[in-house]
Amino acid sequence: MSQQEYTEEQEAEILQHVFFGKLDNLPSLASKIVRIFTSSTFTDTSMERNSLMQHTYPKLKEYCREKHGLEFQVVDMRWGVRDEATDDHKTTELCMQEIDNCQRVSVGPNFVVFLGQKYGYRPLPTKIEEAEFRMIISVSNKEDAKLLNQWYKLDQNNLPSLYCLQPVSSIFTNFTNRAHPRLMEEDQSQWWETMGKLNRAVRVAALALLQQGQFTSQDNHRYNWSVTEQEVVRGILNAKDREDHTLAFFRHIENINVGLLRHSMKFIDIASKQVDIEAQRMLSDLRDVRVPATLPESSIIRYTVQWSDDDGLNKTVHADYLRDFIETFYRRIVELIDRGVRKQNTFSANRVYTEILQQLHVVNNFSQDFQGRTDILERVRNYVQGSSKQPLVLWGEGGCGKSSMLAKIASESSSWFSSKQCTPIRLIRFLGTTPDSSSIGPLLRSVCQQLCFLYQVPENTIPVELSQLINYFKRLLEKTSADKPLCIFFDSLDQLSSADGAHSMSWLPPTLPNYVKLIVSTLPGIFNILNTLRNIIDSRENFIQIKPLGEELGKTVLKARLNREHRTITDIQ
Repeated sequence: MSQQEYTEEQEAEILQHVFFGKLDNLPSLASKIVRIFTSSTFTDTSMERNSLMQHTYPKLKEYCREKHGLEFQVVDMRWGVRDEATDDHKTTELCMQEIDNCQRVSVGPNFVVFLGQKYGYRPLPTKIEEAEFRMIISVSNKEDAKLLNQWYKLDQNNLPSLYCLQPVSSIFTNFTNRAHPRLMEEDQSQWWETMGKLNRAVRVAALALLQQGQFTSQDNHRYNWSVTEQEVVRGILNAKDREDHTLAFFRHIENINVGLLRHSMKFIDIASKQVDIEAQRMLSDLRDVRVPATLPESSIIRYTVQWSDDDGLNKTVHADYLRDFIETFYRRIVELIDRGVRKQNTFSANRVYTEILQQLHVVNNFSQDFQGRTDILERVRNYVQGSSKQPLVLWGEGGCGKSSMLAKIASESSSWFSSKQCTPIRLIRFLGTTPDSSSIGPLLRSVCQQLCFLYQVPENTIPVELSQLINYFKRLLEKTSADKPLCIFFDSLDQLSSADGAHSMSWLPPTLPNYVKLIVSTLPGIFNILNTLRNIIDSRENFIQIKPLGEELGKTVLKARLNREHRTITDIQ
């Protein structure tokens, strides 16, 4: 792999995208963490996982810290999942959340799977859509239907409505009662028996619905797949840039002695003292077909080892394999870490790029919950499309939604330019959110650096002294043209440090050049900023008060946030 992970054209595209203030497909923010989710079945990989824990992870932790200043973390959900997660059936959901988290924060590798000859635990579905659950009940016998209705209850606060598997302790009340071990053991035994009946019930029903043509094969598969397959789908098959972030280790044990059930059941799926053919079929489809079709062969490491009748696999008989495994794991993970760091360093050393990117992520975070206020949006659109040569001021008390309003305006603004030939520029700063947006000097320098890049002005022409910097900023605005109209957004002027006379607003141009619009927000009364702006800006039309949400709009915002989480509230609630 070359040291340069991006071509010059790709680098230029990414820089242009960010410096122009485009909000779609934003690159991730630089991270200081390597966080890897390890996926496997439990009993057949304990030797490998223990060796990694003992020998490899400490070395990787040291490598990350010493070479790159990164923190190394491993998520192995086969260890230490709390009893409460089992009680409320959250284990699989927690695994999916952790995979998402690793993909979000990790530099380089984020997912490694170990697959042998065991397909693994196939959990009950914890949530079933209402219509689907009613279909399952319709093809179930009376006994199964009664059991399913006992354990699954309707949640109408979800979108769409779901039948949810109830916590074990809601029926077997001593399931987690550590104060009475005997009662806890009895209830746990009863639950495992009940879970087997529930699993059979939903799988029989799903198969019947498939045979009737009411279920697709994918629908039926959802009632049969293992936790490990769900992890692989999330971590590899549905992931982006898999080659940069994922590895698969496949191990085949030759001559497994199935007759030695005490050992063989740890390494292969057994049902009724025989190899579970259905589980092996699903494993083969995942391991031998779908993963190789998705991951390049260079990201798959394969091993073949011999069965030992003593205990299947052990550290003595398989010492050579184990040594090669942990050395290969270390080497391949280091390669992915180094590659991820090189990619990240391509831009992270560019302070202006990092500043702009942080600000754009803030816009997306603030604007996602925005609701209503179409009248204000319309007034701002008229300002952007109109002939006003002065800044526009949004003002209101704390908590009234100014930042969300400004973020929404920023996200909508590029669509307000009628010419298809122009490429609008969004220059956005949420003041006080970063070191370079908290004081007037660093703020203006950062803004000028962004404009210099966009207008191809040498950055070394930016002055250091503040009064010269203010004049330079105002002159830069005059370089704006019809093909690159500029919208500047400064949120929360009151969050600027008062140092260097920032609150006098002398740095803010009272008159704007052609093709430039400037929108700011502030609190009333704080540092007298609003009154100062009124003395600078003549037009009363350029002041828009943002009033508190009010009950109805508050309800709308609440419903929008719930909707984003696929939740709702009933009229009675």
